[in-house]
Amino acid sequence: MLIREPRVRPVEENVPVGVRSAAAWSWRLLVILGALAVLLYLVGKLQHVLIPVAIALLFAAVLQPAAMWLRRRGMNRSLAAGIVLLGGVGAVAGVLTLVIDAISGGFGDLSDSVEGGVDEVRDWLVQGPLSLSQQQIDDATDAATQTVLDNRDTFTAGALATATTVTHIVTGFLLILFVLFFFLRDGRDIWLWLVGLFPKTVRQDIDGAGLNAWKTLISYVRGTGVVAFVDAMSIGVGLLLLGVPLAVPLTALIFLGAFIPIVGSFLSGLIAVLVALVSNGPISALLVLGLCVLVMQVEGHILQPLLLGRAVKVHPVAVILAIAAGLITAGIIGALVAVPLIACLNVAAIYLLRGRYAVEQAPVAADVDPRPPQPREDAVKGTH
Repeated sequence: MLIREPRVRPVEENVPVGVRSAAAWSWRLLVILGALAVLLYLVGKLQHVLIPVAIALLFAAVLQPAAMWLRRRGMNRSLAAGIVLLGGVGAVAGVLTLVIDAISGGFGDLSDSVEGGVDEVRDWLVQGPLSLSQQQIDDATDAATQTVLDNRDTFTAGALATATTVTHIVTGFLLILFVLFFFLRDGRDIWLWLVGLFPKTVRQDIDGAGLNAWKTLISYVRGTGVVAFVDAMSIGVGLLLLGVPLAVPLTALIFLGAFIPIVGSFLSGLIAVLVALVSNGPISALLVLGLCVLVMQVEGHILQPLLLGRAVKVHPVAVILAIAAGLITAGIIGALVAVPLIACLNVAAIYLLRGRYAVEQAPVAADVDPRPPQPREDAVKGTH
């Protein structure tokens, strides 16, 4: 009679299926989180290079149509890129000059309004429901002054840090100009070189995903620019009618803030409300607040869906998380570039995962580089 030896079960079979599945998901998630942590670390270390490049990409999306228009009329591409770059720098410099002049002209009035507002607050603290004595207010003022004096070393260190920041800003500005010129001049060639780093079998898909992401970026910058202009003009006219000081600088601030979805419009509008409160009183502040809320509602329910459409549609949760991550990683500039980055990555990922025909093309004009999206053998170098 044959005696069967008991079958030795593999160790994996002794582990419940649920535990094995959880373990498999866990180590994969840990690898993904580790890769993201390394990526964020590298971005933090290289932010003084990556941020200027990202800003140059945003400006290239705005200025590329003009450069392509000049090139189609036979102009040398270096000359076309130089003319468009100088024109863009001149426009930005002109706007900054107007804003600075307006600030210097209205600063005196605002200073007087602030002093008057402080006096009103002091009178309210003495005569209002709190019934504080003048001695208590003077003691609090003296304590605040002494705190500043005791921490003057900290403020000095902050001033030195500000000087370092100014150096970084100047260096970043020069880097933006340099990179932007070559983006306008050789943008397509640079992209084809990057595509050539991938294996031949995926170059066409990578190029198609990049082209869709570029169209999305153009749509985002154009649509957001129009929305920001409408927001700034609407609120700016209201500030002028209400006689709020520094209406022009506040309008420029609202225009810039609108490029950061949700958060930027709210914060820039809040600053306008505070200026109105200090200068003209609570009634004017309430009117400015109502105007800001109305404009934000029109922006969220009419302008953004109409101008941006589905091409750059990102869920509000993703927008908030992207802005938060951008703020933590690179401050205000990080929040500025976070949303268009997420929108472009979203479109590129959909193109690669679902196929090229699953992506709805972004509504852009025919001023994108006219060459076909497929990398040509004579333009793409490198094999794998």
